[in-house]
Amino acid sequence: MSMLTHELKASYAFVERNFNLSRRYWGWEIAFLVYSAAGALSISFIGAQLGDARLLLTLMVGAIFWNYLSVVFSWIAETITVERWEGTLEYTMMAPVRRSTHLLGSVAYAMVFGLVHTAAVLLAMVVFFPNLAIDHANVLTVVAFFILGSFSFVGIAMLAAIMPLLFVERGAQMTFVLQSVLLLVSGVYYSIDVLPGWMQVLSRLSPATYAIDGVRRGLIDGTPVGGLLGDVWPLVVMGTVLIPFGLWAFGRAERYAKRTGKLKRVG
Repeated sequence: MSMLTHELKASYAFVERNFNLSRRYWGWEIAFLVYSAAGALSISFIGAQLGDARLLLTLMVGAIFWNYLSVVFSWIAETITVERWEGTLEYTMMAPVRRSTHLLGSVAYAMVFGLVHTAAVLLAMVVFFPNLAIDHANVLTVVAFFILGSFSFVGIAMLAAIMPLLFVERGAQMTFVLQSVLLLVSGVYYSIDVLPGWMQVLSRLSPATYAIDGVRRGLIDGTPVGGLLGDVWPLVVMGTVLIPFGLWAFGRAERYAKRTGKLKRVG
C-alpha cells in the first residue's frame, strides 16, 4: 500500500509540473483555445448555413470530441518534446522514477486538461447555437465513449511519444503528421464511407473512428451502449492492447536512446 501511495505521489508530481508549464505559457494556452473554438465554430457554421440541424450536430460533435482527443494526444505524444524544450530531459529520464509513473502523470494531466479545454469550446458552441435540440441524447452512452475513447487513444499517443525520443530533430514533426492522418481517416466531420477503400481500411485502425461514432449516435439518436457494441469492442481491445504495448515499446526506446546518446536537449 505504501508503495502504491509513493507511486501515486510521484505521478502527481508530473501532473503538478505540467500544470505549472501551462500556467507559465498561459498566453499560448489562451491563443490555442481561441484557435480551437474558432475552428470548431467555423466547421459548425457550415451546417447552420445549409439549415440542416442533424448535419450541424454531426459537425459539432466531431469538432468538440476531436478537440478533446487531439489535446490528450498532444500532451502525451509531446512528453519528450516538452522535456527537451525545457532542458530537463536528461534529469527526468535519469531520475529514479518508474517510466509508467511518469507516463501516468502525463496521461492524467492530459485528460483533465483536455476536459477543461473542451468544456470551454463547448461553452462557445452553446453561446452561438443556444437553440440546438438534443432531447434524445443518451448521456450514459456519451460518457461511456468519452472514457473508452480516452484510454484507447492513450495507447497510440504513447507510441507516438517514442518518435521524439528516437528522432531528435524530426520526432515532433512526425507526431504532428500522425495526428493529422488520424484526423483525416477517423470520420471526424464526415462518414468514413466517402473515403477511398484503402483509407477506409486505415480508418478501422483508428480508435477515434469508433469513439466519435459512438458519441455522435448517443447524442443525436439516443442510442444506448448496448446498441453500439460494434464500436465498443474495438475500443476495449485497442485500449487493452495498446496501453501495455505502448509502455513496453517506450521502455525499449528509452533504453536504446540512453545507449546511443539521444537524450540531449537539442538536435
